Amino acid sequence: MIRILVADDHLVFRLGLKTLLGTESDMCIAGEANSGPSTVDVYRRLRPDVTLLDLRMPGGGGIQAIREIHAVDAAARILVLSSYASEEEVYSAMQAGASGYVLKDVDQLELIAAIRKTHAGQRYLPIELAELVAERAPRQELTPREHEVLQLIARGLINREIAQILGMSESTVRNHTIHLFAKLDVSDRTEAATFALQRGIITL
Repeated sequence: MIRILVADDHLVFRLGLKTLLGTESDMCIAGEANSGPSTVDVYRRLRPDVTLLDLRMPGGGGIQAIREIHAVDAAARILVLSSYASEEEVYSAMQAGASGYVLKDVDQLELIAAIRKTHAGQRYLPIELAELVAERAPRQELTPREHEVLQLIARGLINREIAQILGMSESTVRNHTIHLFAKLDVSDRTEAATFALQRGIITL
């Protein structure tokens, strides 16, 4: 029996998954979670065979949950089940330790196959998502502070406003901006925001 933890902040979606997976004789729902932190807590307590995980949840989200679960159990088998498949999210999920990634509009047969492959220790990534990750241009990762600055730039804030929000000097904000421009290989704020939103590095 494959014991599954369903982690998604939408109750109706969790109920739908329970109904769908309940038709499989070799699968059962071991537990549910509705946020990043609760997913980690439930995983610690139940140690499911497979975790079905949404990336965009409250409390730090799915990427952080993947990292924390792997800190608890390096052999954890986590299948991301998301409505979104941006280049950055797919790449970051797989880098964090996800076993696979499928979209929520996947048909029942493919989802069941993905769960069984994940349980068997195999990597599951549909060809279009595998190509997306393969095409990702290598670049330096942004620091948490650079990510915060970029998020505020995308909201249209100027350096003075960003400095006030983050509690730092304008010159420090300017330095972070220069560094993140170099890492993203962009030349101005508009290009940085557009690039980051298109790749899923940030969301609004």
